[in-house]
Amino acid sequence: MLKEKIEALTSEINGLIAGNLDEIEELRIKYLSRKGAINDLMADFRNVAPEDKRIFGPLINQVKQLAFDKINGLRDQINNGNGSDNGNADLDLTRTPYPIQLGTRHPLSIVKNEIVEIFQRMGFTLADGPEVEDDLHIFTKMNFAADHPARDMQDTFFVEESKLGDVTKNILLRSHTSSVQARVMEKQQPPIRVICPGRVYRNEAITARAHCFFHQIEGLYIDENVSFTDLKQVMLTFAQELFGPDTKIRLRPSYFPFTEPSAEMDISCHICGGEGCGFCKHTGWVEILGCGMVDPNVLELCGIDSKKYSGYAFGLGVERITNLKYQVSDLRMFSENDKRFLEEFESAN
Repeated sequence: MLKEKIEALTSEINGLIAGNLDEIEELRIKYLSRKGAINDLMADFRNVAPEDKRIFGPLINQVKQLAFDKINGLRDQINNGNGSDNGNADLDLTRTPYPIQLGTRHPLSIVKNEIVEIFQRMGFTLADGPEVEDDLHIFTKMNFAADHPARDMQDTFFVEESKLGDVTKNILLRSHTSSVQARVMEKQQPPIRVICPGRVYRNEAITARAHCFFHQIEGLYIDENVSFTDLKQVMLTFAQELFGPDTKIRLRPSYFPFTEPSAEMDISCHICGGEGCGFCKHTGWVEILGCGMVDPNVLELCGIDSKKYSGYAFGLGVERITNLKYQVSDLRMFSENDKRFLEEFESAN
């Protein structure tokens, strides 16, 4: 069924025509917007069997690129005066004769989109959830103990406390995007392969190295016979796609309430090539994310049989990765909207 949809959409896109820029914009919305035909294919892709994702993933990407190329080509025809109306229909005589300076993508958006694209090529689909969450999905279903420090006001922004009978429900700003994973596991049985990008909030002092809000991307894969080896290979592929084919990784034992075993992942410093420099503190390694095998308690709390299924999870900070790629020394620059800073990323769009 998905194959027929891809073939039909490819034929439809190849036959597109447009007479002016308004019609081209309608085509862009129809095929490339969030509610467009390409996004509908991605929705169907989520239900494809895991062994078929490697087949259909590249085909969907080809259709998406075809739509981009076709629509951009039609736009170029109109702008160059080769359209059916010779470009006169869209001539705006009130427009200033001086060049209009175009904006740029935010560096965090550039890096986030690059990371998301890498994992989508590996078969992960996007998942989203609310930023204002409840204690159940933020902490309880992620195996946080009742007295865990992260529940304290020093780390978490609590919005309100409500009671329904004898049950107390805390509403808070999510402190990690793991809550999205909990919601996915509640509604979907394995196989599950998702990434969850989003903004998170923590009650911290704003400095050059910390902020009260930042951005995370967390990933989750659950299926039968998932092992730590699978996790390591995915992490290596991700690191080499993002930082270059010569990138090496190492995993150090760590602790997270929702994974066991857990690890912190370092990459070889891409500035000095692992030789040691001031950026990597002369160690040759830079930490970029945390990961591990999903704790069986988390699976059971979310309604998944931990005796049948296993999985891995990982989480990284977008600001951290952006710092590594562009060597931005002060986190506050990402949220100050300084035009001079943002213009430095024009070539990265």
